[in-house]
Amino acid sequence: MQHIYLDHAATSPMHPDIVESMLPYMTEIFGNPSSIHYFGRKSRHAVDEARQTIATSIHAKPNEIVFTSGGTEADNLAIMGTALAMQEKGKHIITSAIEHHAVLHTCEQLEKQGYTVTYLPVNEAGLISVKDVEAALTPETILVTIMFGNNEVGALQPIKEIGELLQKHQAVFHTDAVQAYGLVDIDVNQYNLDLLSVSAHKINGPKGTGFLFMREGKKVAPLLFGGEQEKKRRAGTENVAGIVGLQTAATLAKQTMNEKAALYVDFKKKFISILKEQDISFEVNGDLSKSLPHVLNIYFPGTNVESMLVNLDLSGIAASSGSACTAGSIDPSHVLVAMFGKDSDRITSSIRFSFGLGNTMDEIKTAALETAKIVTRLTK
Repeated sequence: MQHIYLDHAATSPMHPDIVESMLPYMTEIFGNPSSIHYFGRKSRHAVDEARQTIATSIHAKPNEIVFTSGGTEADNLAIMGTALAMQEKGKHIITSAIEHHAVLHTCEQLEKQGYTVTYLPVNEAGLISVKDVEAALTPETILVTIMFGNNEVGALQPIKEIGELLQKHQAVFHTDAVQAYGLVDIDVNQYNLDLLSVSAHKINGPKGTGFLFMREGKKVAPLLFGGEQEKKRRAGTENVAGIVGLQTAATLAKQTMNEKAALYVDFKKKFISILKEQDISFEVNGDLSKSLPHVLNIYFPGTNVESMLVNLDLSGIAASSGSACTAGSIDPSHVLVAMFGKDSDRITSSIRFSFGLGNTMDEIKTAALETAKIVTRLTK
């Protein structure tokens, strides 16, 4: 049976070039980057080069890149670190109702510590309103954290407009760009961003590696204590092989960004056109014109998400009902609840297909036809 992977928003396969770039740092170049001898210097050079490459990819300075264990740690460091560093200036945070749990659960933890969090609503396209951000701002607001693009429905938020709004306010601006980085051109200066989180495994790199862009001059309290790595911002011996893999992933993503984005949009169009040809009842969750190119979330009336996923898997198609971080959970998607309300049928009848490395147009056609057959069978 042919197996088709359409869950790239959960994790992506590693690119062979990335694996190859990492291998020397698991064998002969194994030194601790903090050691001053030859072996350590070789590793330090690799980390420094990666920092430069990654900084360039978002138009930042090398000293503004802090390597982390992934997107979750980057989000936690950005949010908790800012809250701790700025608590004397206020204890109010603004976020959205559809953030990744790495953001939402961190905000919930801060609420237990006496901080106030405003969770902005979204419309049926999954978009927040800049006017709502402005209305929520107070003299006590120290952080605004809004994701760049949503992991479940792909909604691209008005990041540039929010960045401009915050120019005259003390609030630090953070975005979780885990799903957007590598598919959307991000200039941290044009967007007026202070903090930005990225994870390697979403861009065909290794799991367990990521980075936080931290604008020079912004104070973020460290969450880990130990050595003086990452300019005392993130203690712990650097994952050199992972960082090199992240560097290669960032380079490949930048080189192929426009080509990939166009291909994934074509995949979306083909998938939708086949469902229409097969006379399937469906609706796209979100606005296709304001969404990430690789995420397609579809509501199939009269179906059940568990039955859909099991049948898709039995047909060799890997898809999901939303964030992989809630896999196995019976809770409904908080993103769809925020968009359509807790009583909407969409919550129990929507599937996310996400595209990436290795997918072909033939696979998309096969997956769409198979999905149509399953929907027809389940709604009879």
